[in-house]
Amino acid sequence: MAALRREGRRFAAPLISNNPIKPFRSSFAPAEEQALLGVRSISTQIVRNRMKSVRNIQKITKAMKMVAASKLRAIQTKAENSRGLWQPFTALLGDTPSVDVKKNVIVTISSDKGLCGGINSTSVKISRGIRKLNSGPDQESKYVILGEKAKVQLVRDSKNDIELIITELQKNPLNYTQVSVLADDILKNVEYDALRIVFNKFQSVVSFLPTTATVLSPEVVEKEAESGGKLGELDSYEIEGGETKSEVLQNLTEFQFSCVMFNAVLENACSEQGARMSAMDSSSRNAGEMLDRLTLTYNRTRQASITTELIEIISGASALEG
Repeated sequence: MAALRREGRRFAAPLISNNPIKPFRSSFAPAEEQALLGVRSISTQIVRNRMKSVRNIQKITKAMKMVAASKLRAIQTKAENSRGLWQPFTALLGDTPSVDVKKNVIVTISSDKGLCGGINSTSVKISRGIRKLNSGPDQESKYVILGEKAKVQLVRDSKNDIELIITELQKNPLNYTQVSVLADDILKNVEYDALRIVFNKFQSVVSFLPTTATVLSPEVVEKEAESGGKLGELDSYEIEGGETKSEVLQNLTEFQFSCVMFNAVLENACSEQGARMSAMDSSSRNAGEMLDRLTLTYNRTRQASITTELIEIISGASALEG
């Protein structure tokens, strides 16, 4: 009887408690109650939520990779076909990036959206380098920006040197009519001796080449031809019809600029989609690796929680037996 009374006194407090089974509900209690009981049970929920977030991000990056791949296939054929437009002009009028002129207009082509690697930063760096090379007391350099990303970077330090900004160029499918109207607007709004188009030439899905194409004004072309420079062979061609040489050069220069712009915009669009494919593929792989690490952490935490609860149960049973 004395032993029974001692056992009764031992368990009297838990039996008359207001919440007698609360310590045994740790794995079934809501998050608010779990936070009061300890950090061990809530950590598994945090890891589970993190795993869910990473899994959703991985789905998004895989979908973006497939979208970029489909867009790349549509644009790549146009870009390859457009190369045949500006190559005859290069053979006739040449491409002289080293020509020294007074008024330089740098046409920087970039994308409107991000998540495509470093193609936009590369174009901006090349544009700044060209401006630095063509800066002097008697020289003037201005920017014409195509794309939101180049605008954001160049506005910071060259806001007063920007002549024209054009965005949302790829909102509709690119075609020559659209780009020729764009080129005509640029020629009407800027004064230039040389137009230097900076873009990324597409080589493969994982490779692009920063490129600069130079289009000279009709006056500079005629001057270079008369001085016997690289354009000295231009006088060997006969001009048919009633147009003068200046008018022919004016038409050739405008057509050359529109063709070079059309090719540059398509090449840069291909480079953008290829870089986005590579970036999204890397992001998907990184998300998979992170998911593996989180799964391992979750299993370890869950196993430690189960082991601790088993130890507590065994300890309680041992105390009852003792």
